[in-house]
Amino acid sequence: MSWGTELWDQFDNLEKHTQWGIDILEKYIKFVKERTDIELSYAKQLRNLSKKYQPKKNSKEEEEYKYTACKAFLSTLNEMNDYAGQHEVISENMTSQITVDLMRYVQELKQERKSNFHDGRKAQQHIETCWKQLESSKRRFERDCKEADRAQQYFEKMDADINVTKADVEKARQQAQLRHQMAEDSKAEYSSILQRFNQEQWEYYHTHIPNIFQKIQEMEERRIVRIGESMKTYAEVDRQVIPIIGKCLDGIVKAAESIDQKNDSQLVVEAYKSGFEPPGDIEFEDYTQPMKRTVSENSLSSSKEGKPELKFGGKSRGKLWPFIKKNKLVSLLTSPHQPPPPPPASASPSAVPNGPQSPKQQKEPLSHRFNEFMTSKPKIHCFRSLKRGGATPEDFSNLPPEQRRKKLQQKVDDLNKEIQKETDQRDAITKMKDVYLKNPQMGDPASLDHKLAEVTQNIERLRLETQKFEAWLAEVEGRLPARSEQARRQSGMYDGQTHQTVTNCAQDRESSPDGSYTEEQSQESELKVLATDFDDEFDDEEPLPAIGTCKALYTFEGQNEGTISVVEGEMLSVIEEDKGDGWTRIRRNEDEEGYVPTSYVEVYLDKNAKGAKTYI
Repeated sequence: MSWGTELWDQFDNLEKHTQWGIDILEKYIKFVKERTDIELSYAKQLRNLSKKYQPKKNSKEEEEYKYTACKAFLSTLNEMNDYAGQHEVISENMTSQITVDLMRYVQELKQERKSNFHDGRKAQQHIETCWKQLESSKRRFERDCKEADRAQQYFEKMDADINVTKADVEKARQQAQLRHQMAEDSKAEYSSILQRFNQEQWEYYHTHIPNIFQKIQEMEERRIVRIGESMKTYAEVDRQVIPIIGKCLDGIVKAAESIDQKNDSQLVVEAYKSGFEPPGDIEFEDYTQPMKRTVSENSLSSSKEGKPELKFGGKSRGKLWPFIKKNKLVSLLTSPHQPPPPPPASASPSAVPNGPQSPKQQKEPLSHRFNEFMTSKPKIHCFRSLKRGGATPEDFSNLPPEQRRKKLQQKVDDLNKEIQKETDQRDAITKMKDVYLKNPQMGDPASLDHKLAEVTQNIERLRLETQKFEAWLAEVEGRLPARSEQARRQSGMYDGQTHQTVTNCAQDRESSPDGSYTEEQSQESELKVLATDFDDEFDDEEPLPAIGTCKALYTFEGQNEGTISVVEGEMLSVIEEDKGDGWTRIRRNEDEEGYVPTSYVEVYLDKNAKGAKTYI
């Protein structure tokens, strides 16, 4: 089957058909291009979706991804990101292997088609020219024959007429011969042109047109084969990424199978375990015997000798608060609860206002202490603020023991990493300096001294920070396990009794007809005994480490409970910085400690030993 022999007279139809074939190819290219755009858009949407649900850095959400279910979800997001990458690969491969290749092929196809049909039109024009020449010679031959016949008839007529002279007859005879000669010449020319035309026509229909149409047929078949190969490539591009997509899906299944509900439950325990023991049983209180209310309300820290047995009764029974930290509560009850006095106008001791009352005077009852504590405007932590949280102390003392230990350990690990990083940087600078010393043309060694000193200073600062946090960590790890079971039980009962007293303090005052305390006074006495027991419990503990020294700028007479007297110019140890309430905790001779106004001392912290930090 050949278009040259079967379609020798369908030049125009073949021209239309080949143009249609090119249009089909361009339509397929457009289809593939739109598919690549869809793949890119889909991949982009998948990546945005994965990014949208990724945990934000340095946020609470990032901490939640320690659970196996959250880790599996994170793995799913990462696999979806890789899944989106495979769709990008599909788009890239289709663009490079199909779209670009076919667009280039279409241009070549158009050029080839144009050339073939140009040759066909040229052959058509040549045969048409030969046909016109043949028609022209034919008409000329016909004309010459007719004129020769007329000339012959005229000669015969002249020759038969007796009135015509001999000269006229001779002239007519010569004219007839001339016309006959012209007719013979036209006949010969017509015959020659006709023979040549027949030859050209045979070559046109049996050689030129078949060859041209054969080329057009081959071109069209190549186009059909090419579009078929492109469709195979289209499928292969998809098939190539199926194994990788399968691996992504397998990764999601593997992540789902890695979920461990028991491990997540253990992580919840580690995240929220306080380290406290549950409160012990409440002892039976026999109301048939006189109630033991022997503790005076005059002082919260009464003598530790002859302590009465701890009893719980009244409204506070069954309302324990085991989650407040003991050291916070005792600090609130024993530290100064009034604003610190301003520094004196002169160095004279008589000019120093001693805001707090003298311990020689009768102390306020516990109920008044709690009322002032709850309504005081200076920055003193209340129980509710401790429970809610707030500004996190540097030593994480606002956290339960177990959580505090974990936070301190994490802080120590982070500081050690920073120290290692700074150490590596110092070593690198030192090596570079040695290179500069050996090869001065590479750089000035003195230019690195400032950077080296800065890195060394950072290392020293980080080491001091690490020592400070390690001391707090050692304190927590060394203190908590040493607590006895009885102390833990007392701790739970003490916290519960304290919570009941604080929350019901104002209500109990209003509920009494004469504004005095009735049953709650018994609770206050019991709480004072508890505070004394609490002090005894921790008497044998190691003292807080000193974080610096201070120099007394003025004389201060510590008359309020929890304060300590100092003399101008005296050097003491600082064991707790000002927390914002205007008081600094100091120690004298390792056994006497208390609070002094921050404005009365000049503090020198160990972490800033080169410069003094003065509170004025």
